[in-house]
Amino acid sequence: MGRRSPYSAELRRRAVALVADVRGEYDTEFAAITSVARRLGIGSAETLRKWVRQAEVDAGKRQGTTREEAAEVRALKRRVAELERANEILKAASSYFARELDVKL
Repeated sequence: MGRRSPYSAELRRRAVALVADVRGEYDTEFAAITSVARRLGIGSAETLRKWVRQAEVDAGKRQGTTREEAAEVRALKRRVAELERANEILKAASSYFARELDVKL
């Protein structure tokens, strides 16, 4: 599984919303992000920038994979792996039983 963030989902939401609120007070978006990250004790402005970008993707304002789509892809990959394991078990079992039938004939 993925790593756990030291930041709560609520802090992430608040930080992203705060960047949107104060964006007009700064010359660049990154300046706003840097200021908010510092105020909230977020270790890196880059971390907050990624949260802002993901929030934009999730809201449909930017191209990319939404969190929901990413979760669905992960679930489908797990399912495919599970089905491949089951398929290998069935192949081995059918091979075993085919050999047993050949011996008895």
